[in-house]
Amino acid sequence: MIPIETIAAVATAAGQGGIGVVRLSGSKALEIALCITQRKAISDRFAHYSKFVNAQGDIIDDGLVIGFKGPKSFTGEDCVELQGHGGPVVLNLVLQRCLELGARHANPGEFSERAFLNGRIDLVQAEAIADLIAADSAIAAQQAQASISGVFSDLIHQIIKDITSLRVFVEAALDFPEEEIDFISEGNVDTKIEAVLERLGSLIKTAREGAILQTGATLVLAGKPNVGKSSLLNALSGEDIAIVTNIPGTTRDLLKQTVVIEGVPFVLIDTAGLRTTDDPVEIEGVKRAKAAINHADILLEIIDDSAPEPIPNKGTGAIQVLNKIDLTHRTPGPSDVDGSTAIALSVHTGQGIDALKQRILEELGVNKNTENRFSARERHLRALEEGFSTLETAKERFLASRAGELLAEDLKKTHDILGAITGLLSSDELLGEIFSSFCIGK
Repeated sequence: MIPIETIAAVATAAGQGGIGVVRLSGSKALEIALCITQRKAISDRFAHYSKFVNAQGDIIDDGLVIGFKGPKSFTGEDCVELQGHGGPVVLNLVLQRCLELGARHANPGEFSERAFLNGRIDLVQAEAIADLIAADSAIAAQQAQASISGVFSDLIHQIIKDITSLRVFVEAALDFPEEEIDFISEGNVDTKIEAVLERLGSLIKTAREGAILQTGATLVLAGKPNVGKSSLLNALSGEDIAIVTNIPGTTRDLLKQTVVIEGVPFVLIDTAGLRTTDDPVEIEGVKRAKAAINHADILLEIIDDSAPEPIPNKGTGAIQVLNKIDLTHRTPGPSDVDGSTAIALSVHTGQGIDALKQRILEELGVNKNTENRFSARERHLRALEEGFSTLETAKERFLASRAGELLAEDLKKTHDILGAITGLLSSDELLGEIFSSFCIGK
């Protein structure tokens, strides 16, 4: 058996804590652990209380040592965890002893990369580990865990299985050109492609929602000066983030704040009031406000209900918000304005704020049902959309030409695109980019 280079790293977060973990993986992991703990044996998946000693035999720390014999370990290799006290100095001493005994310091994400390369997890599951660590809401954590358990991967594999069946059928039909029967037409290939397209479309919708819930949607507040943008930012965030005054032009730059609404993360952006001005600083603020509007996932168009003056709708997914209804006595909640539905509210009293939150979630297409929800990334979405487009083109070309050779090539291309999502077909460059974003020790 070819020796596998042993890697080591502190697996717990930087700083002080009650417990700290040094992780080892590779051919010498158990040997190094035996030397550090001065034990004669380490049972598989059993927590042994041990002293951790340096080269001179002095005690560095004490704690638990747990061995995981490959291939039934996270990385698929022999692994060991040395669990001691969570001080950075003592953890570094334990790590340095591991390095002295023949391990090398792990690269970012190298433990997860080895798990992927050894077939313990696929690429989607590996990315979901990083997403779970970075989750800033309960929903994001739940859907990352769903991806780790294989929910997303299973859906992709099922679609790939259907495409593989189509490829086998088409290729087999092409192998018998002398037959008078049109096997491809008789096999209802176009109907089967349409069924796969429907499944892909549904998966894209769920993945898009998963990506939004994982990274957070950009929510831009825009409007004329003094309509209550900064006050609404404070109300939605639950903190006095923005300075609020009656002086027009108080907000002159973009103010960003991450908030969680009904478990969904958002990046709120307060902008300068949109108006014509000679103040060079305010001019720049208005310029930045317009740029933010154009890049918003959702635009909140804030209007003073006591002195309505709508702004030009320059964004997609705009929600019109009528503020200061405590002055106009308009009923809070959805309100008809010139044939469209706006949300009437008062930041001052808090009336209508909950209705706005629900309207924002509806605009994103997010519901509270977390069943079958999983984490997804922009990389996954791009591949799914490209696969859908390629398969859709395949169907159109086949219906127009009935050429089995073209269809076979298009199906192979779709197969390759979707296979890259889980890592069935992945370049070294892609793998390097993905795992380099992981923290050390994962």
